[in-house]
Amino acid sequence: MGRGLVAALVTAAAIACTVLALLVLPGAGSDPYTRQTLELKGSVEHGALLFRLNCAGCHGIAAQGLVGPNLHGVAERKNQRQLIRQVVSGRTPPMPSFQPEPQAMADLLAYLNGLV
Repeated sequence: MGRGLVAALVTAAAIACTVLALLVLPGAGSDPYTRQTLELKGSVEHGALLFRLNCAGCHGIAAQGLVGPNLHGVAERKNQRQLIRQVVSGRTPPMPSFQPEPQAMADLLAYLNGLV
């Protein structure tokens, strides 16, 4: 009797997780800000200016890392959506949240993608 109950609970949990994933994951890719940003072509030059104005204080003028981490190769460690979420959410203290206009975010991504 005990094994049957455990198997039923495990099955129910697996079904619940599957349903939840089907409902939540599609919404994760439909964030209008992220979608709009990823549809734009960014300017490396404008992204560098935005970086110097908003990010260099913590990440260093050459993105070499100071208070914040070294950002060279960051596009190899995080995909574009993850980079956008990191910048916008500021979820890694002491990084502040920062949500520039989609074109400015596309520019910043273009700059970050070029940091090898």
